[in-house]
Formats: sequence, structure tokens, C-alpha cells
Amino acid sequence: MNLTINGESRQFDRSLTINDLLAELDLNGSKVAVERNLEIVPKSIYETTALADGDKLEIVHFIGGGNTDIKADDDFVVAGQKLQSRLIVGTGKYKDFEETKLAIEASGADMVTVAVRRVNITDRSQPMLVDYVDPQKYTYLPNTAFCYTADEALRTLRLAREAGGWDLVKLEVLGHEKTLYPNMIETLSAAETLINEGFKVMVYCSDDPIMCLELEAMGCVAIMPLGAPIGSGLGIQNPVGIGIIKDQAKVPVIVDAGVGTASDATIAMELGCDGVLMNTAIAHAGNPVLMATAMKNAVSAGRKSFLAGRMARKKYADPSSPLAGLI
Repeated sequence: MNLTINGESRQFDRSLTINDLLAELDLNGSKVAVERNLEIVPKSIYETTALADGDKLEIVHFIGGGNTDIKADDDFVVAGQKLQSRLIVGTGKYKDFEETKLAIEASGADMVTVAVRRVNITDRSQPMLVDYVDPQKYTYLPNTAFCYTADEALRTLRLAREAGGWDLVKLEVLGHEKTLYPNMIETLSAAETLINEGFKVMVYCSDDPIMCLELEAMGCVAIMPLGAPIGSGLGIQNPVGIGIIKDQAKVPVIVDAGVGTASDATIAMELGCDGVLMNTAIAHAGNPVLMATAMKNAVSAGRKSFLAGRMARKKYADPSSPLAGLI
């Protein structure tokens, strides 16, 4: 029997079910999702689903794509789920999974984004993210990194739900390979379909307040405007627009992309945003673990500063020492 698995042709000398195939490949069925001829196969029928000669299969898993001091009445809730940290971190771009694990621990984050990629069926010695970042300890947020059409994003997140059972997802549909700006037409289309299929959609989007209102009205559970292009480290480029988005939103607003250093994260939080999502700023720092700690503190400081309320800006100086009793 000839099967095409993750783009590779494989020959087998006996008939196989999906369970048999996973055993042959030394894969744990609970950690992967299987697509057969473009149809997702539920885990519940792996044992009874017989494969046929010429079948094309995709087998995917998640890759790398603590607490912050907050007031008891200042909960961060996304789609009914209470998070302890307002910092969400990515799991990609680190030198290895061990560094990924240490940086996430230092960040204090309890939600991490994960990409969906093909399982390496050729070299089964390759590690898997779930062996380092426990999905029982952290909330996995499957995303659609490097999807450029609504159909690509839908296929990816349907597989993600099958692989891990999560319906809370991050949708991003990119429009341009150089800028990685979101394609909002495709994003709107994908978001509508996902919501109709029961997904809880956190959506990466442009910093356009009108577009953000449309996404919220559609039913997205969190709005995630970019601070600057993904991986650029330029910081918050449109504070006025993001401030307006936050002022009008009734769902969490999370700055996603563009943060480069701790002060950028603080600025995002001082605008009133509910959280910040970042990956490159930590993973590509000279010392990722130390930067993760800095980002944890920056997000906490920015939130406290926002809650405290900044002093009014004034055109002229105002002496801090009292004038009464001046010698």
C-alpha cells in the first residue's frame, strides 16, 4: 500500500488503520491531528479508519511558533477564561525548546501561541513542544501564522481543534510577505466562518477603529491590533488609533506585534490595552530569559500606571515644592 504522508511517499506491506500507522511512525495519537484526503479524522475513529492505497495524509502537531501582581478586581478575562498574566507570549524563534521553556517561565505568561506544522515522520527523535511546554499548565492558543487566505486559516484551525481540542484560537490572515500586514478582507471572511463553527476567535487585525468595530460586532472575543509590523521591534506606531480602539471596545484589546523592548510594552498598557502579545522581542533578545522577566515587569508597571491615572500634561512648569513660607 502506498501512502503520501506530509508530502512524502511511503510504502507499507500490509493494510493499516490510522492507529496502526501512528504506531508505525512512533507517534502518540493524543498529540497530533490527522487529515485524510483533506478531511479531518476525529481521534475517536482512528482505530476503525482503514487506510486505502493512494491516500494522502497530513499529520500535524504544535510547535514553537507565573503570575503578575494585579488587583483582585482587575481580572483579565478572555472568552470567559480568567488569565493571571496580561502578557501572552509566542513559542517560536528560540534556539531550542529548552530556551523556550525557560523564557516562558520567566515571563509569567499563562497563555502561549502555538503554530501548527507537519509532524517530522522521517526523524522521530525530534522533540515536540508539548514535551517542554505543558498544555495542562499553559493555555495553548493555536494561531494561523503564515496563512495568506481564509481557506488556509480555516484548514489550519480545524486541524488545531482536532489535535488539541481547543476552540479558543488566534486568527491571522496575512496580506503581504514583506510587511506581514493583515489582509482584512480575508480575515473578516475567515472570522465569520470560524465563529459559525463554534470557535472563539481572537483576531490579529489592522489598527483601524472602524474595522475593529466590525470584528467585535461579528463576535470575535478579543481584538488584537498590530503595534507595528510583525517582528519589526518598532514599538507602538499609532497610539491614537489604538487608544480609540480600546475606548470603543467591549471585548479585550491586546496589542499584537511590533513590540521591541520593555518600554514598548509599558506604553501599550498605559494606553489602557488589556494585554500584550509578543514573540520576537523576547526570543531574539541577547538574553531571552532576562528579557522575558523585563517584559513581565513592564506589562505589570504599565497596567498599574494606567489604573493609577497619569498627571495632567501642562504647557508650563508647576513647582513641586510649596511656595508658602518661602525664605
